[in-house]
Amino acid sequence: MSLKTSLKFSLIYTIVIILQALSISLASLPQDVFHLKIASKIRTDEQSLSSVSTDFGNLTTSIPDAVLYPSSPHDISRLIRFSYTSSNPFSIAPRGNGHSLNGQAFAPDGVVINMKSLGYGHSNRINVSIVNRYADVGGEQLWIDVLHETLKYGLTPRSWTDYLHLTVGGTLSVGGISGQTSRYGPLISNVHELDVITGKGEMLTCSKDQNSDLFLAVLGGMGQFGIITRARIILSPAPQKVHWIRLVYTDVVTFTQDLERLISKENSEGSPLRLFNYVEGSFLGDRGLLGSWRSPEFFTDRDYDRMSQLVTEDGLGGVYYIEGAVYYTDKTAVQVNQKLELLLGALSYVPDFAFIHNVSYVEFLDRVHDGELKLRELGEWEVPHPWLNLFVPKSRILDFDTGIIKAFLSNTSAAGIIIIYPMNRNKWDDRMSTMIPDEEIFYTFEVLYSASKENLQALIDENEKILKFCNLAGIKYKQYLPHYATTKGWMKHFGKKWNNFLAMKAKYDPRLILSPGSRIFSSY
Repeated sequence: MSLKTSLKFSLIYTIVIILQALSISLASLPQDVFHLKIASKIRTDEQSLSSVSTDFGNLTTSIPDAVLYPSSPHDISRLIRFSYTSSNPFSIAPRGNGHSLNGQAFAPDGVVINMKSLGYGHSNRINVSIVNRYADVGGEQLWIDVLHETLKYGLTPRSWTDYLHLTVGGTLSVGGISGQTSRYGPLISNVHELDVITGKGEMLTCSKDQNSDLFLAVLGGMGQFGIITRARIILSPAPQKVHWIRLVYTDVVTFTQDLERLISKENSEGSPLRLFNYVEGSFLGDRGLLGSWRSPEFFTDRDYDRMSQLVTEDGLGGVYYIEGAVYYTDKTAVQVNQKLELLLGALSYVPDFAFIHNVSYVEFLDRVHDGELKLRELGEWEVPHPWLNLFVPKSRILDFDTGIIKAFLSNTSAAGIIIIYPMNRNKWDDRMSTMIPDEEIFYTFEVLYSASKENLQALIDENEKILKFCNLAGIKYKQYLPHYATTKGWMKHFGKKWNNFLAMKAKYDPRLILSPGSRIFSSY
């Protein structure tokens, strides 16, 4: 297909999609839905509707017409199939733990599916194969529960998110990244097989060998093509303990050089530079050297005082730090400690600013939850979260640092953290729906702030300034957890994948029933 023909197809099909979306957005829930066999599991009471009308972002609200509490994937299939065959199809959105930011799990004038209901009273939704080293996991299961179950067999998933109290299906629908991504790939690169319910109500099993187009589209597909009800997750032998390390830097060039050395494909298997199983980086602004909700007790007050003094003496806007984790067992402890000493000697952090904690594997992986519990105690968890997540090409990361981090983020006093660390493109399957920059190494940049009524609009405006700077500077970023208000924005986001995205939507959700909250094909 020529470029001209491709663009013509894209334009025509986009217009058709939008017209369909407009017609669907006018439809409300037909009363016949309450005559289905699953009617007893569909609730319209105020408490049920209110429980799904907002999300972790706390930036917007949308009340659906009903909530489905399924007992099995068949219940979900029946609901979707009814909508698909109806003269007035209604929207349907799966909701796991509600950790979306901009209403991605909303279903205005439709039905939200409480996915966690699938696990109520069922003890067989996580099944571990010791021989084949995989776990069959219900899409509604939390990663923390997957961790505890697999550890019973001495096994563990290889890759993670930083926050484990998310559902498996919800995470796989966006990608799933963390400090393990540079080593093991994102979560979507660590899946063998999926059970998916499409926008037609079909229940399909898919993998790279079976219904491969659906498999690749669903992973990172933001719920547009199907609802994940089971995932087969790759496992590996589990460690027991972790050296949890933070190394402080005052110079962004040295900081990024060391980060890139740590994730380099050129590191040989036995090299100390390959020792970290997890690598992330962060920036702490001068006014923000107050600790982090992600790990509130890692640095002591004295540590923060020393870093603040470092910033003051050198006239800096803040400090950077590399966060690393080295997994080990009692049997490997001596050898790992020797390699760790060599590794620290090869890096260029500020002398005497290496901080090391020794914790259990579970304590390290579940570290963010500790911060959550403390914020809940203070009443500061269920607040607006105007987060921004970008993938930035390596070639522009220093421009990004100068124009954004140093220009205005270093002066913010908002509660939260700024994360910045590199990943390797070869760890991703570009056939999947998640979009990443074209360069071999790219950085994730995350502004994870908790807002108050007083500073919410200022933080939203700050995010717009960041995007405006990138656009004016020609920085070809990609949004992670993307959010766009126009079809044009989505077309730009998907770029060369847009036509395939449309084709998969036409094949697996032709009536635009699933996950309207992303507003890819509709607005409300």
